[in-house]
Order: sequence, then C-alpha cells, then structure tokens
Amino acid sequence: MSQVSPAPGEKPAVLSISSHVARGTVGNRAVVFALESLGFPVWSVPTVTLPWHPGHGPSTRIVPDDAAFAAFCGDLARAPWLGEVGGIITGYFGAPAQVEAAAGLIDAVKRANPRAIYLCDPVLGDGGEAGGRLYQPAALLEAIRDHLVGRADIAVPNRFELEFLTGLEFSDNAQLVEGASALGPARVVVTSAFPLLRGGIGNLLVEDGRAMLAEHRRIEAVPNGLGDLTGAVFLARTLAGVAGGTKALVFGIATLTDVYWAMSGEVVLMTLLGGLGTVFGPVVGAAVIVTMQNYLAELGAWVTVIQGVIFVLCVVAFRAGIVGEVARWLRVRL
Repeated sequence: MSQVSPAPGEKPAVLSISSHVARGTVGNRAVVFALESLGFPVWSVPTVTLPWHPGHGPSTRIVPDDAAFAAFCGDLARAPWLGEVGGIITGYFGAPAQVEAAAGLIDAVKRANPRAIYLCDPVLGDGGEAGGRLYQPAALLEAIRDHLVGRADIAVPNRFELEFLTGLEFSDNAQLVEGASALGPARVVVTSAFPLLRGGIGNLLVEDGRAMLAEHRRIEAVPNGLGDLTGAVFLARTLAGVAGGTKALVFGIATLTDVYWAMSGEVVLMTLLGGLGTVFGPVVGAAVIVTMQNYLAELGAWVTVIQGVIFVLCVVAFRAGIVGEVARWLRVRL
C-alpha cells in the first residue's frame, strides 16, 4: 500500500498516545491543544479515559481491552496516510500490554517516515521534598523503560523519573548530565532540575555531552498538565527546526528569546548600576543583580520592584554607578 506524505510546506502530523480526561488539561487534552495551536495535525490515541485528573480524587477508569487496543494500533500502522506522521509523543499508559502495541506502531511510523521524531514522556512518577512516588504498577514501569525509552529520539523525564530509569541518585546537575547522557535518547530534557538560584527550578537540556539549563522562579500550586505541555511544545519546536529550549551554546544559533526586552533591560540595569563607561562596572552590576535575585528570591515579584527602586536611585543620585563613584572618589580610572 502506497504511503501519503505531507505536501511541501505543510507541517507533518503528530501521533499522540496518552490519556484523555473529560475535565482538565492533562494527557492528550494538553498535547493536542498545544500541537494544533501551533499548526500540527494530531492523530490522538487514548490509552485510558478518565473523568478528571487522578489527583482530584477517585474516579472511573475506562481502559481499552488489550486486544482491541492492539488492533486499533495495528489499523493505524497499516493506514495509507501513515507517511503524513512526522512526530510521535507518548505519555500516560493505562495497561502494560499497551506499551508493546504502541512500540509496534512507533516502528511502523519510522518505517514509513525514517525522519520521524519520537519523544517519550515516561510519566512514571514524581518527586518532592517528602520523597518520590510512582504512578504505575511495576510491570508498566518496566515496559516503558525496556520498550519505549530506547526507541526515543527525545526523552523528557523529570528528575525522579530519571533516577528510576537509570537506577542512580542525583544531588546536582553535573550528575543529571551524566545520567541523561547514559539514558539512551540523543536528546534528553530533564524537568525539575537543580536551580542555580534560590527559589528557582529549571529544565536541563542534554545533548552530545553538552548541557543547558533554562531556569525560572518556582511557582507554587501549579496546574496539572505542564509536563504534557512541555513535551508537546518541545516536539513542535523541534519539528519546526528550532527546539524552544536551545540556544547558541548548543546549536550555534540565537533565538528571539536572547533579545527579548526583559533580558536586554536587565543587561542595561547591570551596566548602569555598576558604572557606564567603566571596565569593571558591568561585572560589579551583574554580581549585585544576580546576588539580589538569589538571596531575595523568597520575595517573589517584589525582587523586580526592589531592582526598579535601586535603578531609580542610581539614575538620580549615583549616575556614575558603583564603580564610577568609587573611581571618582579615588581619582583613578576603573
């Protein structure tokens, strides 16, 4: 049977194998929305149907019969349109036998389109200050580890899941890089990585032994589904040619994020605070701003307010900046 491929200029379809909820934005509800919003057609395969996220309380689970699910995947594997699929993403599974059927479908997509990219979101469990917990029974955990992770081009485990998959324990990002490099997939994004600043959290991209940390302030009581959203958007950006988390350090290119106004404004603030027209001024300004962000992180958005007050005081009373004022007082050039 001949295969249909995307027309030139059209975005490829994405095969998404994950859970479905009637209420909420987790699993395929989050993945499909993100991908279709970015212009990617989606083949959605539900592994289990739930009224709501399991964390909201007990509910009925509708899990397809193993034979029916395998037949469903088999139909898709033989579909004449399979060549349209350029991306695959897997998430939450409802039963161990589903993993083997999904693996067969992934292999079929790869045969029809060798350039297709497979992203595996293990969805095994989650960590926390009180310790981690696994979502799935042992048989399903082992099936995902043994049959899906090795097939993936990209994996997006959280820190706890990476520990389970590798059998290692991590205490810093250097160890995360080693674990991610040994996992198997060429590109690994570790969510909930160790932050550099207090009150932060980050995603760690590891590829070819190189790593990059994208960090932001920790937000309490975040909604469910952010892991699904992260995987979907990362796959979409990868299929589009530029993964959202990559920077010049990894691929030798610069994205619009690098020239976003907030980043540019922070650099200006560092320079003015340290001393415009001095050699050491920007370095001192950067040290002061980063130190403030670190030690005042618990204040949240007030850090930006404090930085704004300091900026105003610097412009009004210390126009030469810290180093500039010191140089004028010492009558030397710094």
